[in-house]
Amino acid sequence: MNVEIRKANSLREIQTGVGEIFGCFYNVLPDSKDARILLKPNLNANMNALTGNTTDLRLIAAILMYLKDLGYHRITIGEGTNSGYYRNDISVISRLRIDRLARHFGVGVRDLNRDRPVDIAFENGIRAGVAETCFQSDFWINLPKIKTHFEVGMSVCLKNLMGCLVGQDNKKKTHQSLAKNIVNLNMQCKPQLHVIDGLIAMEGLGPTRGTPVHLGLILGGTDPFLLDMVCARIAGFNPLDILTLQEAESRGLIGKAHFEYVNHLNLDGLMKAFNMPRANILASFVHHPRRQKYFLAVRNTRLLTWLAATRGFGRLLFLSGLRQDNFIREEMRLDRLTWQSGRCEPGCTKCSDYCPLGLNPVIAIQNGDTRCIGCLYCFLVCPSRAIAFEGRLGFMAEQLRQYDELVRTVC
Repeated sequence: MNVEIRKANSLREIQTGVGEIFGCFYNVLPDSKDARILLKPNLNANMNALTGNTTDLRLIAAILMYLKDLGYHRITIGEGTNSGYYRNDISVISRLRIDRLARHFGVGVRDLNRDRPVDIAFENGIRAGVAETCFQSDFWINLPKIKTHFEVGMSVCLKNLMGCLVGQDNKKKTHQSLAKNIVNLNMQCKPQLHVIDGLIAMEGLGPTRGTPVHLGLILGGTDPFLLDMVCARIAGFNPLDILTLQEAESRGLIGKAHFEYVNHLNLDGLMKAFNMPRANILASFVHHPRRQKYFLAVRNTRLLTWLAATRGFGRLLFLSGLRQDNFIREEMRLDRLTWQSGRCEPGCTKCSDYCPLGLNPVIAIQNGDTRCIGCLYCFLVCPSRAIAFEGRLGFMAEQLRQYDELVRTVC
């Protein structure tokens, strides 16, 4: 029973932290270099990692580099993102540049929403389909994000496995009894290693509309229940206030040894008091566990499903707080990034610290470096706005509206 925690901010520090964490759990890595390895990040929405929403590309890149250096070559990044994006035929994998990152490292990408389902048991005799890729992998690494969640309290290791469910129909089955079914999912789908993105976390109204908070941490371990308990403590929460951990404790999956480990773990200088995930009155009423199944019965009627897919009604759901995401169809078109030398602060290394590929963005921009994957991390973190975007913002305009100043401040 062990959790490894490393401080990290820049790409170099992340790479060092990843190496140390994998070194601590080296014995769980597959012996064969031909092993099929699955990386399962959290790609909940098209809001990137700097908002606190999704798994940081720098962490994924550092793990890919580590595994490739060890000789593993059958690696796939797989995720079945939020069902609303799936329903609206929006590729979060593409928007977050996961596909371009994968091409850079020569690894595969799999949309788990479109995978072949393998049935597992949920509450009340319900069966739900998990992506076959998860079960066919020889080694599975879960890469969740530390963030609050307005329905269960927090989303870390346990909640991240919902992205393994195939398509909207299977994902919505969890909400018949959310905390119980998340635990059911974790009892039947078991990644061998969890590496948690606590670099830029999210507090408040997560998992999508919260506020980014700087933690500067990476955590690793093999026990998802223990890891979620540690993350709850880091966020200043009582672990048993998190509904998934309550459910796990009631089943005996969390015992005395877990509490003793967490209570004696030295977290000095690592903890931050997160704001609780409090939804508005309407959303709190509708999404309450005792009422949600009735809401879902209405929501999933043919008329409401059609209405929810329309731009106007969808926007109304977003503004009311009943929907966390704003499904914008307009794609971003990046023509180029430009560098304004007069604005650049001498000695500032923010853009380089945040580039997932380890490029110097200023030099890359000047030279037209084709390795750039267009993730916009350098553009988003530059404190003096010396890096400018040229093209059509599309969906990215909404992220800038909500998070531009916050991201530059937090990062």
